[in-house]
Amino acid sequence: MATESCDAVNMDPDIELLSDEELEREAEGFKEQGNAFYVKKDYAEAFNYYTKAIDMCPKNASYYGNRAATLMMLSRYREALEDSQQAVRLDNTFMKGHLREGKCHLSLGNAMAASRCFQRVLELEQDNSQAQQELKNAETILEFERMAEIGFEKRDFRMVVFCMDRALESASACHRFKILKAECLALLGRYPEAQSVASDILRMDSTNADALYVRGLCLYYEDCIDKAVQFFVQALRMAPDHEKARLACRNAKALKAKKEEGNKAFKEGNYEAAYELYSEALTIDPNNIKTNAKLYCNRATVGSKLKKLEQAIEDCTKAIKLDETYIKAYLRRAQCYMDTEQYEEAVRDYEKVYQTEKTKEHKHLLKTAQLELKKSKRKDYYKVLGVDKNATEDEIKKAYRKRALLHHPDRHSGASPEVQKEEEKKFKEVGEAFSVLSDPKKKSRYDSGQDLEDDGMNMGDFDANNIFKAFFGGPGGFSFEASGPGNFFFQFG
Repeated sequence: MATESCDAVNMDPDIELLSDEELEREAEGFKEQGNAFYVKKDYAEAFNYYTKAIDMCPKNASYYGNRAATLMMLSRYREALEDSQQAVRLDNTFMKGHLREGKCHLSLGNAMAASRCFQRVLELEQDNSQAQQELKNAETILEFERMAEIGFEKRDFRMVVFCMDRALESASACHRFKILKAECLALLGRYPEAQSVASDILRMDSTNADALYVRGLCLYYEDCIDKAVQFFVQALRMAPDHEKARLACRNAKALKAKKEEGNKAFKEGNYEAAYELYSEALTIDPNNIKTNAKLYCNRATVGSKLKKLEQAIEDCTKAIKLDETYIKAYLRRAQCYMDTEQYEEAVRDYEKVYQTEKTKEHKHLLKTAQLELKKSKRKDYYKVLGVDKNATEDEIKKAYRKRALLHHPDRHSGASPEVQKEEEKKFKEVGEAFSVLSDPKKKSRYDSGQDLEDDGMNMGDFDANNIFKAFFGGPGGFSFEASGPGNFFFQFG
């Protein structure tokens, strides 16, 4: 802030009463001492001497003006405003008094009142450049206030923060602007910044209900609901009609209660009820990003229990969209991807988790997903034979018998060339699958994701007929005979 200049006192030489003259001389002495300290920027001592001057001569406008200038340098704008107003009450033509009153109003964010003060200065001195500039500053603040109001209605909180930052360049002591900025920072999820602004205000005024509300709002949005409620209650104690604090307090209590009901139902194994309770909780306050992220993740956990895997994946995605650092949501989604055999997506999520938290458990989960992805890119021999991955040796043999006979080329000798080619391909795949799954060593390597080529098994040179002949008893052990169009029967030797 630019240093305010102090005013010289014009002494009246025609004082009739000696006692008054002596008082004024003493007051003038205190004022001169105050000026000396002011020049040295020792504003605290300057304030003391100007106060002594006022005590000696309380009807002198310039003494109040000087003390107002000192208080402004100490950023004590409310007290400076009172002194400035007293100065112009004593002398309505005191131009510096009007200027200082306007500057105090401006610093406190009262742009309309500031404009009136600067207009009064221009009435006294039409070409006063300082008043002209300050009047423009006041008009700029009013415009930023208007833009901020529109931005808040449109939920464009970044715009509001921008406008308040610009307004605070001239209205540095305006708690109202700071509170609006802090509230919007909280709504943007920038909680440390919002907390810092609110805390600064509370250090100066511990009873400020708006600042207490913003502190509570930050805690509420950081999922510290019990502490948040304490601040909301305190704000309502200071200002019983504080509607925002009342609504936030009600939402906080409702959200906590509904979430706890959902947790209780989940622990009791009542998954349908838990799913509904978490869904209801999500409708309470869309602005509570952190808590809603947890609710989506909780509902995803319940959804996976209910085999609603696609819905669970969607809920995890919503949780991550709200909180990109939410590791639990990535882990839950990755598991759902594994359960639905979407291995590439699972690997991507586990990689994200492992990059963030390099634990042994996360490394194991990533390796498992990578293995399953690798296995998924090979032929699924279990699927080829139509058996479960836990199928017994006998079940594998029965499945091979059935499918080998179904796709044997001789059975389709009368079909079109396209059908013959397709059936021959399937016959080869069935033999290939059986040769692996019927051999314990190969099956073990296949199940563990290892390359079968390491065993010297080249599937490109594989002959399914040899497997078929070996299985059904060698050459001449079987033949296909036609008994009519499209009908075949097997004859074994």
